[in-house]
Amino acid sequence: MEMKVVVIHGSPRKGNTYTAAKIFMEAMGQRGNVSFTEFFLPEAVPEFCLGCQQCLSHPREMCPHARWIEPIYQAIMEADALLFATPHYGASSMTGTMKNMLDHLAFFALTVSPRKEMFGKKAFVLTTATGSKAALRPMKKCLKSWGINRVSSTGIRMFTDKWEKMPERKRQKQEKKLGEAARRFYAMKRKKPYLSTRCQYFINRFVIRQYMGIGSYPFEYWKENGYFEKCSF
Repeated sequence: MEMKVVVIHGSPRKGNTYTAAKIFMEAMGQRGNVSFTEFFLPEAVPEFCLGCQQCLSHPREMCPHARWIEPIYQAIMEADALLFATPHYGASSMTGTMKNMLDHLAFFALTVSPRKEMFGKKAFVLTTATGSKAALRPMKKCLKSWGINRVSSTGIRMFTDKWEKMPERKRQKQEKKLGEAARRFYAMKRKKPYLSTRCQYFINRFVIRQYMGIGSYPFEYWKENGYFEKCSF
């Protein structure tokens, strides 16, 4: 059975992070039948989120940038697994283009219009940097807020600016690390949702039903999908 994986590249440069992502993808492919759908930022999402909140108070199609977001949305919904690869940038986080894409997908959050399909998906966050792995934390937090079943990660500390500049022994060690992480991710099974996911789900269900009320987009979305009557885990 084929595993469908969506890969989001946070930089258009095919440098260190791209190299690490390809090693990871190749290792996954060695485990079984895997297909990859890749998106490169900012080409895939060339416009910055306007903060208009249309996707938070209306169906996602109301986003002024829906023509770029829709292909990514559809690919994510059809995927079994997600891979987010980004360099660590100067503000101790992901690239601006990766942050921009996550802003565009804010409607996935359990506080707005969660998709029950997310509760069965797994995601992996991959970063490279000279010495920091700080970009992992905000990305993992964001993906968990989507209700994704399991979120794993690895950060590569290179201590140099080019992959090929790493000493051969260190490079081999990092490649082995990526391969092992990929094999574990491929084999990862669906589990009971994180406690934080369950707590968010039930708290948000109460708040949306009691305080947002009939007519609001989140209320109508949750009602239409039966989230008030039955847990979607």
